[in-house]
Formats: sequence, C-alpha cells, structure tokens
Amino acid sequence: MNLRFCLIAMTALAVIGDNMLIPFYPQYFASRFEDPRPEQVGAYLAAICVIVMFAFPLWARLAKQVHPIRILIWTQLAAGLLSVWCYAIDSLPLFWVVSLCMVVFKGSYLLMYPYVMSLEAKESHTRTIGTLSVVVHFGAIFGAAVGGLVLQALEMGEVFLLMAMGDFIQMAICMRLMRNNPPASGEIAVTEEVGAAEPHSAKPGSHLIIYKLCLIMLLFYFSAYVIRPFFSVYWQHVSALENELITGFVYSLPGAVALVALWWSKRASQQGHAWEGILSAMLLGVCGIFIQGFENELAILTGRLLFGWALYQVTVRLDALMFEMSKPEAYAVDFSKVNFFQSLGVMCSSYGAGLLVSHFTLSTPFWVGAAGLLLTAILFPLLVKAPSKVATAKV
Repeated sequence: MNLRFCLIAMTALAVIGDNMLIPFYPQYFASRFEDPRPEQVGAYLAAICVIVMFAFPLWARLAKQVHPIRILIWTQLAAGLLSVWCYAIDSLPLFWVVSLCMVVFKGSYLLMYPYVMSLEAKESHTRTIGTLSVVVHFGAIFGAAVGGLVLQALEMGEVFLLMAMGDFIQMAICMRLMRNNPPASGEIAVTEEVGAAEPHSAKPGSHLIIYKLCLIMLLFYFSAYVIRPFFSVYWQHVSALENELITGFVYSLPGAVALVALWWSKRASQQGHAWEGILSAMLLGVCGIFIQGFENELAILTGRLLFGWALYQVTVRLDALMFEMSKPEAYAVDFSKVNFFQSLGVMCSSYGAGLLVSHFTLSTPFWVGAAGLLLTAILFPLLVKAPSKVATAKV
C-alpha cells in the first residue's frame, strides 16, 4: 500500500466524517433533545473547537514516543465506539459528555498532517501542503453535502453510525499500514537531508519565531473566517434569491478557486521560499473581502474569486513556512501549537460574527475582516523576517 496516498485518503475520510453533521446540529438538537435554545447549540459547537484545541497537543506529545499510525488505530477504535453510543443517546447532558469524548479521540487524525510532512523533503512541502489543503477544503464541503443527503434519506441519529463506519475504516487502514513497518516521523526526510544545511529551527530563537507565526495565524484565521458564518444569509439578502443550490455554489467558490490554484502551482516549474508571496496574497485577500462588503451581486462574486485565490496562497505558504522553521522530529508538536491558534482564530471569528451582525449589519463582518487582514499584512513582515537567502526549489 502506498503510504502517502493512504494517509491523504484517511485525511479526506476523516474530514468528510467530521463535517457530515456540523451544519445540521441545530436540526439534530431540535429533533433529539426537545428543541433546546440556540445558545446551547452555539455553546456545543464552541466546545468542539475548544476540545480539539487542547486535545491535539497531547496527541502530538504522545506521538514523540509512540508511532502516529499506532496511536490512530486505538483512537479511531474509541471514536467509532463512542459514535455508536451517541446514536443511542436521548439525554442532552449525557450526549455532551460522550460526544465531546468522541471528539477528543477523533481529533487525533490531525497527526496525519505533520506525519505526512515529516516524510517529505523540504522542497516538496509547499506542493504537498497544497494537496492537503484542497483535500481538507473539499472534504468539508463534500461532507456537508453527504450529511444533507443522508439526513433526507435516514433518521437524524443514523449519521453517527456512518461516522463510526468511517472511523473503523481508518482503523483498518492503519492496522494494514503497521504490518508494513512504516517509517517513524522524520525518518525519510532526515535521511534525504543528510549533509544539507542545518534547518532554520535549529537556530537560537526558533521557538520564539514559531510563536510569532502563531500570532499571525490567529489574526489571519479570524479575519478570513469572520465573513463565513452569515455569508449565506448575506448573499440571499443581497440577491433576493432563496435558492439554496445557488447559495451553496457562491459559498463554495473559494474552494473551486483553490483547486485551480493547486493545478496552477503544479504547472509552475519553480517555486520560491515560502515567505515569498504571502504579503502580496494577504493584500489581495484584503481587496477580496472588502469588495464583498458592497451589497452588489457582481462585486460579491468578484470578491469571492479574489478571496479564494488569496486564501489558498496564504494558508499553504504559512503552513509551509512553519514546516521550514521546524525539524521533522518536532513537526507534530509545532503543528499542534499552530493548530491551536488557528482554531482559536476560527472560534473567535464565529463568536465575533454573531456580535457584529446582531449589533450592526450583515455587511459589517466584511469590513472587520478586511481591516483585520490588513493589520495581519502589516504585522507579518515585522514579526516574521524574510530569510537572508531565498532558496529556489523545483516543484
């Protein structure tokens, strides 16, 4: 079995399973738990983010002692069993406890990301991250679509049985991979880089640089995602169209642009250092978000296209920059730090969007997002210095 292909396929399967019910939790809570208040649903979704934020660093620490694939065998087994239990629960407090425990184990699939990167040579990082970015983005969209179709054909709770099936499939793949004695984290990459220059993370102050990058991640993810929670409502308000299919298409435009960007990056013969292009992409993102704030259909569509291109370029290059600053054996721990701040930015953006819309207008998140991304672009070159020598690597 091809190790990299299996790991990327498992990532896609995990993302699809995780996103099957996320858009439909309000309907699920209403049907199973006697229509609880909206604040309870919002609190539950926020709790999921918090659980992942704090659980993944623990899995990353454990991965320094135990092979990541071996960890995934047991965590996915636990997640699958807890998913089956969630299917049978009718008590809201018990559902909170069991389902959040399930999230703790499910979140371990994020170990696949740094593990895949630890098997790659440095010059392949940006391309691999681009592939994973598209897999995650489209996996989320496809998962939500599958969840909607399933909910129309099956009972609401039966989605948990499908999620459990996905967990058990991942467990089976991991068991098969372990039979082939897969390399430890960083084993391939370190072997390929013997004799190369010492990585940036070995330099004094490298840990401080990682935390500076985490701050940039926090600001960027807040600014980029603050426009997401009420976008569908905003589009239907501007266009006066209640067609959910068209709304979904407009919402997913950045994902389509990301696919084009991935294809374009693979056609390029050369690619510079990950630091290059981040600032210009951020400024393009400022324009894309700002344009969407004007209540005009053409302006929104144009802004979505610009924003999608910028979002892909910045997210891929920021992740690549983190891996360039780190060492293969420290990828999981450093990625857990970055993931914590990314998740914190997304969580704050969801809460902030609700406050902005409730106190102002539906277009306000766009102005705030553009201003936040502009601030991120100003701070980025100040906090994360450009390398003295830019190495050009073939893709």
